[in-house]
Order: sequence, then C-alpha cells, then structure tokens
Amino acid sequence: MADFRDPAAHILSFAQTLKGGGVERALLRMADGWARAGRRVTLVIGEPGGALAHELPDGVAVHSLGNTAYRALFALPDIVRALRPDIVFCPGNHYTGAAWWLRRRLRGACPPIVGKVSNALVRPDLPRGAGVAYRAWLRMHPSFLDAVVAMTPAMAEEAARTMGLPPGRLAVIANPPALPIPNAVLPPIPEGRFILGVGRLAPQKRWERLIAAVPRLHDAEVKLVLLGEGEERAQLERLVERLGLSDRVSMPGHVPDPLPAIARADVVALTSEFEGVPGVVREALAAGTPVVATDSERRDP
Repeated sequence: MADFRDPAAHILSFAQTLKGGGVERALLRMADGWARAGRRVTLVIGEPGGALAHELPDGVAVHSLGNTAYRALFALPDIVRALRPDIVFCPGNHYTGAAWWLRRRLRGACPPIVGKVSNALVRPDLPRGAGVAYRAWLRMHPSFLDAVVAMTPAMAEEAARTMGLPPGRLAVIANPPALPIPNAVLPPIPEGRFILGVGRLAPQKRWERLIAAVPRLHDAEVKLVLLGEGEERAQLERLVERLGLSDRVSMPGHVPDPLPAIARADVVALTSEFEGVPGVVREALAAGTPVVATDSERRDP
C-alpha cells in the first residue's frame, strides 16, 4: 500500500453524475472546504449537468467526460496517472468499485486512496447469495483502500467489523453541515400542515410506506411532500393514484436547497429500510423540526 504524504496538496475525487444524491452533495461541500483550505482539488465527473451542477464550488477543477456516467470510472486510472494527485478520495460505498479498479490498474504507482463509508455496510435485506458475495467484497476493501473515514463512531465500528480494518486505518469525521444556498429557488410546498420526506426515490428509502400511511392520518387535511428523484418515481406515482391521494401527495423532484422546506414542515419522516447517517435527520434537528423514523439500523443476521 502507498504511504500518505502530509499535507495532501492535491486531492482528486470522482462521481458518476451531479443529478442529485446525498453522497454527491456532501462531496461538493467537502471539495469547497478543501479548496478554501488552500488545497488543489480536482473532481472527475461523468455527467457534469444536473441538479447539483450549480453547487460546484469555485476554485475546483472539473474533468468532465461528456454524458456517460460510467466512463468516468473506467477513465479514472488514466486521469490519475496524468494529474498525479497526492491523494484520491472515494466519496461513498457505491464508488469503491472504481477505487478497486484504480488500484488494480496503477498498482504501485497509485496514490493513497481514502474511502468514505456513506451508507450501512450490514445488509440483511440482500438475498442470501448476494449477501455472501457482498460480505466477501467488503473483506477485500483493505487491499485497495489505505484508510476509511466513517461519519460516526458506530459506523467506524461497523467498518472495522465488516472490512477487517485495523484501528489505525479508520477515522471518524462527520459530514460538513448543509448551509442555506443563497438565491436558491424555494421548493414548492403546500399551504397548511404537511409531512416532508427528503431523499432519492429509491427502494432503500421505502417511500411507499409513508404514502400508504397518509389515508390513516387523523387529520385528512395534512399533506405529504417528497423531495427527491429516482428510479421509483413511476411506481410511487401509480401508488398515489391507486390510493386516490393526488390532492394530498406531491413529488416535485429534486430541489437545490431543501432546508426551507425542512424548517416549514410539521414533521420530517424517514421510512428507510436501512441507513448510515441520514443527513436529513441532522438537518431537521438543527432546524427544530420533529422527526419520525423507522428503525433503520441493520444488524448482522
């Protein structure tokens, strides 16, 4: 494994797309902090357009690879070889395959790679065969990640257990806080009382639970707003229509800044099957908005 050089004058990181997502949004906040601290920062982005494009910070170099998200991952070794950064930052669980590919291609010429734990590592929701393969994949991570950053001590313990990492290669660093975006367009929120969900429209988030609960609310005037975008939009829209909730449930998509909606909501709801450290909960608590959540802590079966 490569040795760390201190300080890391040039940090390179990467993402498939800027269409939206907590991992990518946190990466942009970190890149801004690194640049403000005097580091040279390079982001390799597959799809540079999208809802988060306006959040690209000043002073950060962006290598765009057109409109093919996965091309960014396959092209990464050539870019790293050419730019020779001091360190490569892998921004989340979803991206560790690219870190493996980078180490495999560059081998001894690869700079140190730091990976961030962005989501739960214990996944009993996976089918038996997939779960066995996933646990074996996690055990491979120490062979290509020089260090791992977790957002909380509990996540660090989970990383140590599932990856087999020694304490010296683990650090606990919280995500930088979300700040209001100046001049951001306010998200469309209803008059009166409403419940708010913020996150990708993806199976992990289990938004169908929240939609199905709306008809059982005591107050029939309370509405539900889901801010986010993802592959389950059509399925969730069909559920809303089937339950006759078109006048009570709205899904306006991704918004640049959800903080005003979080502050206005009567309650923020999290219905995920599993989570790491959900940023929306931190943001709601900071705004003084109550939170209702499923027990999304996943334990070993």
